[in-house]
Amino acid sequence: MNIGWNGSIKRQEEAVISVYDHGFLYGMGLFETFRTYGGRPYLLERHLRRLAEGCRTIGIHYEPDDRQIRAWLSELMAANGLSEAYVRLTVTAGEGIVGLPSGDYEAPNVLLLVKPLPAASPELYRSGRELAQLATRRNTPEGEIRLKSLHYMNNILAKRELTAAGAAPGAEGLMLTREGWLSEGIVSNLFFARGGRVHTPSISTGILPGITRMRVLELAAQEGMETEEGHYTWEQLERADEIWVTNSVQELVPVTTLRNTEGSIRIVGTGQAGPIAERLLSLYREDTNR
Repeated sequence: MNIGWNGSIKRQEEAVISVYDHGFLYGMGLFETFRTYGGRPYLLERHLRRLAEGCRTIGIHYEPDDRQIRAWLSELMAANGLSEAYVRLTVTAGEGIVGLPSGDYEAPNVLLLVKPLPAASPELYRSGRELAQLATRRNTPEGEIRLKSLHYMNNILAKRELTAAGAAPGAEGLMLTREGWLSEGIVSNLFFARGGRVHTPSISTGILPGITRMRVLELAAQEGMETEEGHYTWEQLERADEIWVTNSVQELVPVTTLRNTEGSIRIVGTGQAGPIAERLLSLYREDTNR
């Protein structure tokens, strides 16, 4: 497999990061995941803006260039024979001393990874997936707002719990905050609808400010739907008419089954994708083709 390495293309076995890179030593680094449509990255400018803001927050000197990233990605996809791709853009802090620094990182490493998009069955978007409540609590953000950072232990522990619990194939796990509020999935943001109003947990709960999450809120508002960001409980989620989760690769996926930590199962709505989720998914896909 070929990968992008500091602006160039290399075979994966040729790309080596120093053991003194603070991305490795201390998790100092950020990444973005997104996908292409028609070979073009969707909402790339938003992903790059979030990445740049995060780098400034943690003192990494990196300002991504939209045109350069697009050209680099196109070259990398061609080198791997891909017409569409799942993309991960990673910025690590670069080499430093053993010990916690007080200054900025001026020589980061930038990696661009691609792989084929996972097959998406139309049945998933009709029949939905299971959402399992996890005992693993969402950790608090790195600062005022959660960054998409390299230290992913909380998510990995949640994934291990989900697997050990024997959840249904393709299920997503949902973490609560320490206070018991709904937060987010292992790899997704959460939405639900009740009485025609669209709800999603507030950024103040410590969730990642997802790019797809924000676009879905915008599309809902453009469609004249009432939207609300707030603090919600699992019990409120159980009373929802519809539930769905979002991320940049899988778009909007309906949730049709809820499983709590005791293993009790509840069917959501009719057990099929609801009209609000279906409408928003349709609008989202229309937007990707513009």
